[in-house]
Amino acid sequence: MGLTLPEVTPPLAAYVPATRLGDHVYVSGQLPMVDGKLLATGKVGAEVSPGEATELAQRCALNALAAVDSVVGLDKLVRIVKVTGFVASAEGFTGQPGVVNGASEFFGRVLGDAGVHARSAVGVAELPLGAPVEIEIIAEVR
Repeated sequence: MGLTLPEVTPPLAAYVPATRLGDHVYVSGQLPMVDGKLLATGKVGAEVSPGEATELAQRCALNALAAVDSVVGLDKLVRIVKVTGFVASAEGFTGQPGVVNGASEFFGRVLGDAGVHARSAVGVAELPLGAPVEIEIIAEVR
């Protein structure tokens, strides 16, 4: 697909980007960052369109894979178990599932059956740095 894993963005507070426990890697919430810079700010349904937010969720998913790679290497990835998507939502915006589909569909395209997962899509008032979307994952590894 012509994708390259980015460098893992250094944590913004007191946490690590990912940690392994047994056969799972728990990835902290990933923002749509490129080279340490947030790609967009604002609330979905106001300053950020749902389509743009869906693309930003894809970037979050790529960043999540980079975090897995930094802990165990992608060659040890068995499957994505759970995705939780947080969408900074304008009042009345209810399209969170469609936005988080950006991450879910990305995992499916990149990983095939190993990208199929359980999921939650949650609307929130604010996200760190004013980000429109944040994605966290749990991955099974060997």
